[in-house]
Amino acid sequence: MNIEQFIRQPATRREFLSRSGTGLGSLGLASLLASDVRGEAVTSITSSGNLSPMMSKPAQFPAKAKQVIHIFLNGGPSHVDTFDPKPSLTKYAGQVLPTPNLPTERKTGAAMASPFSFSKYGQSGIEVSELFQHTAKHIDDICVIRSMHAEVPNHEPSLMLMNCGDGRLPRPSFGSWITYGLGTENQNLPGFIAMCPNGLPITGAQNWRSSFLPGVYQGTYVDTRHRKIEKLIENIRNDQISRGEQRRQLDLLQELNRKHADQRANEGPLESRIHSFELAYRMQMEATDAFDIEQEPKHVQEAYGNSVQARQLLIARRLIERGVRFVQLWHGEGQPWDNHDDLEVNHRRLAGDCDKAIGALLNDLKERGLLDETLVLWGGEFGRTPTVELPTPGSNAGKINGRDHNHHGFTVWMAGGGVKGGYVHGATDEFGFRAVEKKVSVHDLHATMLHLLGFDHTQLTYRYAARDFRLTDLYGEVVRDLLA
Repeated sequence: MNIEQFIRQPATRREFLSRSGTGLGSLGLASLLASDVRGEAVTSITSSGNLSPMMSKPAQFPAKAKQVIHIFLNGGPSHVDTFDPKPSLTKYAGQVLPTPNLPTERKTGAAMASPFSFSKYGQSGIEVSELFQHTAKHIDDICVIRSMHAEVPNHEPSLMLMNCGDGRLPRPSFGSWITYGLGTENQNLPGFIAMCPNGLPITGAQNWRSSFLPGVYQGTYVDTRHRKIEKLIENIRNDQISRGEQRRQLDLLQELNRKHADQRANEGPLESRIHSFELAYRMQMEATDAFDIEQEPKHVQEAYGNSVQARQLLIARRLIERGVRFVQLWHGEGQPWDNHDDLEVNHRRLAGDCDKAIGALLNDLKERGLLDETLVLWGGEFGRTPTVELPTPGSNAGKINGRDHNHHGFTVWMAGGGVKGGYVHGATDEFGFRAVEKKVSVHDLHATMLHLLGFDHTQLTYRYAARDFRLTDLYGEVVRDLLA
């Protein structure tokens, strides 16, 4: 039995339509593989002789930023305890605020003063909490956005909004859109890597999904609690056969897959699987090197520290300098920054896990000439209330020393990649409850980041279900004040 006989099966509906002259499947593949977002020809070829959807592609217009590091503080860090000082909370501590409280997910009470001190840093004199004093040393390279706002005070939709641009419907993640638009500069590593220690965050892999974009653009998950490469990336090595034998096996598998694809109008999911097999083979050497921080000099390792967060921040720098397009670092599974109680203890511990390493990352990128072309984003899905959360069954165990979710106003910051350093954009009210000046929505943030990467957010689209979809949906404006 030859290969053609071995894999021949009855025609699928899509295959029938293609053979009948409509060519829907072929057109879809041509759209994916034969042009970039501007319709220009793609010429990169994989080792199996196929066009590579992950080839490096030019942006729509020249831009400084070429890659992204997203430091995601999962659960919602308190903006009034980190980068948005509010002296009025100290003045009114323990008292009912003179303005009505905004709607919150749980009942809150009197004003809660920040237990942390703030100091001015850099030539810009921007105030930063003691929690992030190492990060603050680089404040003149940082653009602090104090007027962010989201849509609802719930983790799941807010995570989806921040990562995928929609809190309700399945949509591709930001990292998937970027790799779709720009490809990657290293064909031996994934273009989009999501690192999250100790398991998946809430809503799981939806945070880095490709959704209706081809599967090759989905983020590759890595559990960074592990140190050994064999546990970081499962099945990275095959100890049973040689590389040459693996290559021959893969060539046979790819031939079977290609014959299968040819009979099915080159369906997108199958093309993605073929690409994944090739990538997995090529990763065996490159990934082993990229994730091995023991290759770094001792003084570099010591500058970052020894926590899990420190390790993955150092890995992020190693991935970026090897051409990975988008690296997302999660601060743990669940919602570790979701401090409904014991906020002082927990925020201090969590910031201690990452502050030193964030400072080291920014310094490292700058010394290596990578900061100008690397866009760094720091933040969570929302902020926290300036008022104390009152006891709620199953929420804060009767303690009155934490803050509830606050989507009305919160802070994120960006550095590098063409942003205006040493700059504070917008403001919340005097208590930190609501964004009131130069408000920035999540859609605005995404539009601005895409602009920094060389894209008009209204033009980076993908046709699905007879509609041209984009990351920002029907919304979003580039915030020009954030641009250097």
